[in-house]
Amino acid sequence: MPDDPAMPSDGPEETICSARGCQAIAVYDLQWNNPKIHTSDRRKHWVACNDHRDSLSEFLSARGFLREVLPLAS
Repeated sequence: MPDDPAMPSDGPEETICSARGCQAIAVYDLQWNNPKIHTSDRRKHWVACNDHRDSLSEFLSARGFLREVLPLAS
């Protein structure tokens, strides 16, 4: 998988959830792409805490963008 600037390799030790206003530690990597503008192998990333995994996944799924939900690598 090519490096994605949304997932910095030298970032902080704790990654914060992508949900607006949430300051919880993220534990899931929601991998997505918009097939109208991205190639099929391109993956963008949102990260989610336990409380926001479902709502962020539903948002992406409703648009046909969600590709995979994985545990966030530590």
